[in-house]
Amino acid sequence: MNQPIAIVTGASSGFGLLTAIELAKSGFQVISTMRNAERSVELLNETERLSIQSNIIVHELDVTSESSIGRLAALIERVGRVDVLVNNAGYAAAGFVEEITMEEYRQQFDTNFFGVIAVTKTVLPFMRKQGEGKIINVSSISGKIAFPGLSPYVASKHALEGWSESLRLELVPFGIDVVLIEPGSYKTNIWSTGKQVTTLSLQTESPYYEYMKKIEDYIQLGEGNFGDPKEVAEKIARISIGGRSNLRFPIGKGVKTTLFFKNIIPWKQWEKIFIKKLHN
Repeated sequence: MNQPIAIVTGASSGFGLLTAIELAKSGFQVISTMRNAERSVELLNETERLSIQSNIIVHELDVTSESSIGRLAALIERVGRVDVLVNNAGYAAAGFVEEITMEEYRQQFDTNFFGVIAVTKTVLPFMRKQGEGKIINVSSISGKIAFPGLSPYVASKHALEGWSESLRLELVPFGIDVVLIEPGSYKTNIWSTGKQVTTLSLQTESPYYEYMKKIEDYIQLGEGNFGDPKEVAEKIARISIGGRSNLRFPIGKGVKTTLFFKNIIPWKQWEKIFIKKLHN
């Protein structure tokens, strides 16, 4: 293939689907991966409408499965190269720490963190031999700012941030770029069907039930201000076709301002403002 090759994980919906489309529009041959290939209908319909369906390869991938990762490696071997990897697959586990099982924490990390590592390790030998490539990890503002009731998700994104810093420093001598996208709140399904709240925190007898309701109400109240996820996909596409990039790209309404104040305000003051805003 003469076309540049991109791999996008979690391409059945949200940022992943839109990113696959934007990369295909930019001339990439996009290996669009998802756990269930039957969920590719929206992607295929949209790429057909745009007459770019020939730039899309749908591949079934479970980032938590060793055998599934092995099948991806075999596909890359046949294709011969990888120019861009977009690690996007993920979901948000929610609830309060006391009520979240260790298994739920492990499942969150298996997808959001260890899955990213597994896919990245699969493409690295190809990029290293090429002497170039871009690894774009879709993080979140939650990777920099914690939120109550979302500790599994927040922890997985904080881990992704630190790991990506290390990876970038390791790969500079090999011409491989590592980038973090840090979106704020966007209209994707991660806060609806993509969110998995632990059972106990949803029960009225839970000591955290009222607090959980306040958090749910706070998120729902802000939905009208959620951004268009296409903005994130377009940003990823621009980074993919550009030269060497910055490490971090915070994106979304108020995200840069929030991060700025988080970095300069003492924790005691930050905590007071945060709790007051949440409980009003």
